[in-house]
Amino acid sequence: MTYAGALSIHDADSHVVETPEMLSNFADPAIRDRLDQLAFYKVVGGHGRPDDFPVYRRNHADPSYRARDEEELMLRKNWYATGSFLKEDRPRALDMLGFKSQLVFNTFWNAYLLRLEHGDDLELAYGAARAHNRAMLDFCAVDRRLLASCYVPLADFERAAAMAGEAIRAGAKTLLIPSACPRGHAPSHVALDPVWRQAEEAGIPIVMHVGGHQEFNGDYFMNGLPPVKDFHGGAENFRSVDYMGIPVAPAQTLATLIIDGVMERFPRLKFGVIEQGATWLPGLMRQLDSALEAFGRHEERLRRLSLKPSEYIKRQVRATPYPSEDVGWVIEQAGEEVCLFSTDYPHVEGGRNPIKRFENNLGNISERAKHRFYHDNFVDMMGAGLS
Repeated sequence: MTYAGALSIHDADSHVVETPEMLSNFADPAIRDRLDQLAFYKVVGGHGRPDDFPVYRRNHADPSYRARDEEELMLRKNWYATGSFLKEDRPRALDMLGFKSQLVFNTFWNAYLLRLEHGDDLELAYGAARAHNRAMLDFCAVDRRLLASCYVPLADFERAAAMAGEAIRAGAKTLLIPSACPRGHAPSHVALDPVWRQAEEAGIPIVMHVGGHQEFNGDYFMNGLPPVKDFHGGAENFRSVDYMGIPVAPAQTLATLIIDGVMERFPRLKFGVIEQGATWLPGLMRQLDSALEAFGRHEERLRRLSLKPSEYIKRQVRATPYPSEDVGWVIEQAGEEVCLFSTDYPHVEGGRNPIKRFENNLGNISERAKHRFYHDNFVDMMGAGLS
């Protein structure tokens, strides 16, 4: 039996776990030598030293290791996991998982791509994004169930529109944007409408993923107490304090897109908020409606909205709760349309049994709402990306 068992599931968050050369292998020659491989090792941390990668490759070539793939499917994490970086093995992982599809993201590149996007060298920023997109499309090309997310920096209006079109023509199933605000303009700037228009016409969603948010203010950790380790035993990933700041950027970006009329102008365009939790969404919906009540008589942009702000979220926004959240409560408060199932495969944060954890936290929601969570809401978000 597969991990999914009798459930019909689409996985809204999975990952390729990059190797150091992956980005440069797909970069144009003009920028290949300018990509910062040392930045990769810094982000990866303790288990991504150069000497480790031959070990990972030997593991996956060892028949005795492969013989345990199924029994250790959800126990192995990062480069140890089946199909984590060897694209030829990912269909086997999907077969064992039993999912209808997986939306696939990078693991380490988001922060690097965002840093380049907020820098002064936009040629390098868009060149690195292009290399990322080629790598993601190549990894996902081995199985039609693997759905590639392709990055579109929003720093430059003309380049952003061109890259969106390029990614869509190449086979992108989603366009990945940072939840952090672009440098020098809002994500809702009207000059970015060609990006949203192309995605809407192609029938694919715009998505944001953790890692594309503003860098957390490190001073919050300066509490006079010993440093706190994260899931990986180091200090480079989620801990409880920076976990609390994750929703800030996507909430502000969604609010700006709604208030400035992007979702009004592109009513068929879906937005995914991936691996950034969902407990905050009901509060954002109420706060947005409160903003309409407070400012609606004075701001022309609010008077042009044909829906309440919370109704745009129900219509166009889909989000992945963390397994530790009270998902049943989020569904009750935000509506059955909003939440998506995800595993974070093969990351540590996803845990060893995300289905069990979600089942424990779904509460007494209806069977219809449960099917929407595991299946229908993803189908709705992905649109033509699943055709």
